[in-house]
Amino acid sequence: MKKPDFPAGLSEIASRYDTIFCDVWGVIHNGRKAFFPACDALRQFRQQGGTVILITNAPVPKAQVISYFEPMGVPVDAFDDCVSSGDATREELSRRRNEKIWRLGVDSGWERDAFLYKGLDLDFVEPDEAETLLCIGLQDQINDDPEDYRQILRQGVDRGLPMICANPDIKVRVGDQLVWCAGALAEIYEEEGGQVIYPGKPHKAIYRLAAERAEAIRGAAPDVVLCIGDSPATDMRGALMHGYDGLYVGTGLARHSENFEQELIGLLGDYGTTARWAMPALRW
Repeated sequence: MKKPDFPAGLSEIASRYDTIFCDVWGVIHNGRKAFFPACDALRQFRQQGGTVILITNAPVPKAQVISYFEPMGVPVDAFDDCVSSGDATREELSRRRNEKIWRLGVDSGWERDAFLYKGLDLDFVEPDEAETLLCIGLQDQINDDPEDYRQILRQGVDRGLPMICANPDIKVRVGDQLVWCAGALAEIYEEEGGQVIYPGKPHKAIYRLAAERAEAIRGAAPDVVLCIGDSPATDMRGALMHGYDGLYVGTGLARHSENFEQELIGLLGDYGTTARWAMPALRW
């Protein structure tokens, strides 16, 4: 496995690419505040003629993703457009309007989750009536453990229900805390023998949407794409799967020490993936 190269900043490699697909949570903010050098790096790339499409596994449509930016200080001129796992999930759900859906999500009141399926007129039912399971996340991200859900998930597996996983991430960092995501439940579902449909990274649907958005902005399909992210499992694996270069940044899931380069090589090896480039934090 080829080791990553370690540029001092995005400026050293920016001229190689016309388009960036950039992860959001863990790269340009941590759920509490923006990473200003990262936002500035994307802004500088755009000023040189590049296109930036934010690409996130957030299980909400892009309008909700972007609505959180201003309070955290993410500037609107750091990107051209945004695609989310929520966008790709809505496409999948729109093809299942005639099915009975069992929903399992983060917000027990469904107020926030409702953005995901608003306007689709889906038929939500109890698990024993369902034809498809929509998994948005744990009901209590902070206090629940994914293993708490194994028995109820087994009900869906036993009935042969496909699961749509609205957020393939296993964990995400909120401030200084890691919290569980829907991907952790999808992992258990597969362990139990269930089928999982993943609209988000590292799978095809979300990258197709990102390429379509970039083409609409540029007037031509993106030629050379750089994928930036903090997750070996989704961002770097997704880049590798779709033939793009990957730039790993260490501001998200992992807590790297001064031995960043050596630790990263071990981390990528653990996930069986690679990155073309890496830096401790995104900067110009």
